[in-house]
Amino acid sequence: METKYFVDMMGNKLEIHFPPKRIVSLVPSQTELLFDLGLEEEVIGITKFCVHPQQWWRNKLRVGGTKKLHIDKILALNPDLIIANKEENTQTEIEFLATKFPVWVSDIGNIAQAMEMIRTVGDLVNKSAEASVLLQEIKSGFDALRPINQPKRIAYFIWKDPWMTIGHDTFIHSMINHIGWKNVYATQTRYPETTLEVLRQLAPEIVLLSSEPYPFKEKHIAELQAILPDSRIQLVDGEMFSWYGSRMKLACGYLAMTFLTE
Repeated sequence: METKYFVDMMGNKLEIHFPPKRIVSLVPSQTELLFDLGLEEEVIGITKFCVHPQQWWRNKLRVGGTKKLHIDKILALNPDLIIANKEENTQTEIEFLATKFPVWVSDIGNIAQAMEMIRTVGDLVNKSAEASVLLQEIKSGFDALRPINQPKRIAYFIWKDPWMTIGHDTFIHSMINHIGWKNVYATQTRYPETTLEVLRQLAPEIVLLSSEPYPFKEKHIAELQAILPDSRIQLVDGEMFSWYGSRMKLACGYLAMTFLTE
């Protein structure tokens, strides 16, 4: 093995023994990416939310949740690379782990950054060729998506009590914008709280209720329909909007079939 230097998406420089043989992934979408890059043996630890692929979730050691890790389990694994995310993981935990192991942190706010993450992770784990093939598949899928002829004003919800939506600097907004929708909360940043009264005043034509992180159900449609009788309220697969790894390949078909056939 040789020593190589990399810079993560936060600007941090890390030194790793290359190629890494003991990888811990702390982000569900990036765990799925590592699987699709062919790192069956190298990935030794994942989180309890890393549900794809199912065989990894069942068989690989789970090191806690994305926001609350079991640090002792990670220390025992003695990884030579940890892959994390600025938003999904807790800063203090990641900073502590970075004093013990090489930690590469992604920071994803749009489709372009997600594509760059895939390319860089491919380089990081000695799977550059596989990453290039995946990126071409994703690019072809997104190039084939044709924006809606008549753009709709939409609201996308990720939580309730309090109601939380998405601002313009999120990956979900980037996905929505790519197919020509207009986010009614685009003037705001990150994941702002809102109220049903504000939502009523904004009067979106479509309200999308994500399956994650809050598990919206049919009963929530009725609650919103009461204040927005003229709007379409719809449940959507949150993974297709928010997972910024190899699931983007599947997201293209999902968006086309679910929304662009109108």
